[in-house]
This record gives sequence, C-alpha cells and structure tokens, in this order.
Amino acid sequence: MHYEADSLYHVYNRGNNGQQLFFRPEHYHHFLRLVRRTIVPHANLLAYCLMPNHFHLLLQPTAAGTLPTPGSASTTTQPLSRGIGRLLSSYGQGLNVELGRQGSVFQPKTKGKLLDGPFCEANYPAVCFHYLHQNPVRAGLAPALADWPYSSYRDYAGLRGGTLYQRELGHALLALPTNPAEFGRESAMLIDPTRVHGR
Repeated sequence: MHYEADSLYHVYNRGNNGQQLFFRPEHYHHFLRLVRRTIVPHANLLAYCLMPNHFHLLLQPTAAGTLPTPGSASTTTQPLSRGIGRLLSSYGQGLNVELGRQGSVFQPKTKGKLLDGPFCEANYPAVCFHYLHQNPVRAGLAPALADWPYSSYRDYAGLRGGTLYQRELGHALLALPTNPAEFGRESAMLIDPTRVHGR
C-alpha cells in the first residue's frame, strides 16, 4: 500500500483465518503500546477500535512517514508501511510465544482504504470514523459505545483522557462536535454499514 501525506486512511487487518487476536485486556493494551511506538511516529492517529479478531486505525500519514528510502522504488520502504509491518510482526511473535504456537497471526496484507480521494463522498471520513467506533455494539460485544474500552470513542466522548491519538485534529478534519454530549448523540445515530467498505 502506498500512502500519501496528509490524506486520510482506514487501515485494518484481522486474524489469519479469522482467528482471535486479543484474549485478555493485557493483549489489547500491549497492541496499543506497539501502535504508539511503530505507527504514531509516522502518522497522526485519529481514531482506533480493537476487536477480538481484527483492528481498525484511522490515520493521516505525515510527510516524513511517506518518504521512501532513498534509491528504492518499493512502497514498503515508506516509514509508515515499515511501521505497520513491525506492529504486526512484534505483536504476532509475542502472541505466538505466549500461546506456544507458530504461523501467521494476521492476514497476509494489511488493507489501507483512502477516505478522502477524488472519488470519495465529502463526508466519507466521518462516516468511517463513526462506523469504526460502532463495531463492538454491532458485534454484540458491548451494549453501548461507551462500554467498549478498546476504542477511542471514550476519549472523544469526554469519558477518558487518552493521549495516543490526535483528538483536536480529529475534530477539525472530520467536523466532529467538540461538546461531549453532542458528540455522543451524533455517534449514536445509525450509520448504514453498506456506506463503509473494508470491514
């Protein structure tokens, strides 16, 4: 996947053959620490949601994160692409050691869907943002958006003060309400899942 600076991307992957990725709270927290170390230096993280067998990240790559290694034409030399590879490799290796197993933990290719390209709807990034947070409720894992601790919803709703993502930038780029109650009302509105591809 080739990333362009300052564009918005929905980046996602799931467990190989649908296998579970996160078994305990410590697994979710470890993955987020790895995101901070491998992704945040190369992109503005605007939102995230971790599910038992897949994850979603809403990213805005930085200019430095999209520069390829000098002399290389491969997109895998972009710092962001390498960071994503390190994220999955580090987490997968650790999980395999803990569970005493071998093999690929994630599907072979991480998807990155451009959200603000010339053929995207004007409000598509905001639709994706809300869809991403609604995954746990749609999957029956939480009765309400605020009940799922492994997404950035609680932070945007003023229920937690996380520092992993760029909340102010998210509000600005996605035209999100800054008032927590208003944000909660907007988030609770149903969004047609057929408008968001790449679940």
